Amino acid sequence: MMDTSCEVTMDLYQDWIGTAREVFRGSGHPLEPHLTDEEIAYQYYRLQTDTDEEAQAMSERNRDRLEQMQRTILEHLDSAIVPDIRARTGYTGQRFIFRWVFAEGEHIIEECSEYRIPL
Repeated sequence: MMDTSCEVTMDLYQDWIGTAREVFRGSGHPLEPHLTDEEIAYQYYRLQTDTDEEAQAMSERNRDRLEQMQRTILEHLDSAIVPDIRARTGYTGQRFIFRWVFAEGEHIIEECSEYRIPL
């Protein structure tokens, strides 16, 4: 059960989508601003696959994976994650902002405490 005194901000899939947009922008081929999240994910995985079907399947698996990670964080926030954040960082606040990032591998960071979960 989540502690109602904690304020949590988290949308791991949107963080991933933003990173995918940046990959295209950084490559000199920015995506159209009107594309949906699903279209962005498909375009990203289409660069890595041989077929449209493989790209679609990878896109769906990635979204499911990130949504499951988010559910897991929320489910274990009070029982494991907040106590670990407090023990490791000394952070005493009640606000938690979790973000998905790619920096030498995938991580979820909590911005207020600078806590990092390598994936």
